[in-house]
Amino acid sequence: MTSLEEARELLAEFPVVDGHNDLPWALRKQVRYDLDARDIAVHQNAHLHTDIPRLREGGVGAQYWSVYVRSDLPDAVPATLEQIDCVRQLLARYPADLAPALTAADIETARGEGRIASLMGAEGGHSIGCSLGTLRGLYGLGVRYMTLTHNDNNPWADSATDEPGVGGLSAFGREVVREMNRLGMLVDLSHVAATTMRDAMDATSAPVIFSHSSSRAVCDHPRNIPDDVLERLPGNGGVAMVTFVPKFVLQAAVDWTLAADENMRAHGLHHLDTTAEAMKVHRAFEERNPRPVATVSTVADHLDHMREVAGIDHLGIGGDYDGTAFTPDGLGDVSGYPNLIAELLDRGWSKPDLAKLTWQNAVRVLGAAEDVARDLQATRGPSNATIESLDG
Repeated sequence: MTSLEEARELLAEFPVVDGHNDLPWALRKQVRYDLDARDIAVHQNAHLHTDIPRLREGGVGAQYWSVYVRSDLPDAVPATLEQIDCVRQLLARYPADLAPALTAADIETARGEGRIASLMGAEGGHSIGCSLGTLRGLYGLGVRYMTLTHNDNNPWADSATDEPGVGGLSAFGREVVREMNRLGMLVDLSHVAATTMRDAMDATSAPVIFSHSSSRAVCDHPRNIPDDVLERLPGNGGVAMVTFVPKFVLQAAVDWTLAADENMRAHGLHHLDTTAEAMKVHRAFEERNPRPVATVSTVADHLDHMREVAGIDHLGIGGDYDGTAFTPDGLGDVSGYPNLIAELLDRGWSKPDLAKLTWQNAVRVLGAAEDVARDLQATRGPSNATIESLDG
């Protein structure tokens, strides 16, 4: 049996729980949520990284759908609600394949039914508009993690890719973390500054996640996780979910990406735009400036290092499909996960360890957050603190 065959066999039993997929935003940008125009029951290779046939081929058993909206939108809260509505439409349209999931038990039930457990994660604290009531509203609608920032600071938390603002988390930011703990919403530390990571880990009483981040020691990009933070995961119980984005995993891609982003802005486009017009500009730039190419091995290098620092019980996978213009060779879309598992098998990873990576760790961490929430709800009610009352 080849390594790839072994990988597919393992994924049939312990499929991937993927921490981050931006399909809802791609559907918003490409077709304004017209699901007839992007019917994911059939291959959408020409338009998307994600569809149901390729999720099945890739051995995906659970997916956190990102309900991301850009941090510069003036109407971030209603736009987030539209993203949630998109996921709900997908669940209603494809019930034989996608199972709504709110708990760790729901994820396991979906696996038993042969369906893909579908959860939601909000990407960026701007989605709550500095309102703990709105945070609770998102949880009530099914959101099970929130990334504390996206690419820009918000008034209570610093981003990895912005200038320092409050120096990590403000007092209100720490209250956001505590309220997330009380709800059972996972605190996601992808995208945040290292100072914010440390402050959040000091403030939290529940395990945290990094829904789509890799190792800063392997690729020195501020979006990645420093070793001192990885070293804290065993004590916290959290999970770091390695991402595949080339500019976060391949050092040579960092400088190239800075130039490519500047080229996008010079053409009047947002540097994260993946519409057809934007991709035409990207491709023209790439023809003139060949892109450094990440591979499956590049991603495996991150996992090897992260395992050494944090331990096998604290690793997962968060591909960031449909949220990136470029992907590594061998990981071009959601069908590629078996290639990564095969690479890790070739590197000597055991099947029990790979089962933790793909399935068990991510399910455990959500269950642990639920346990913490149950205890906290027995001792305190909802927080009605405001940013004005805590931060002045």
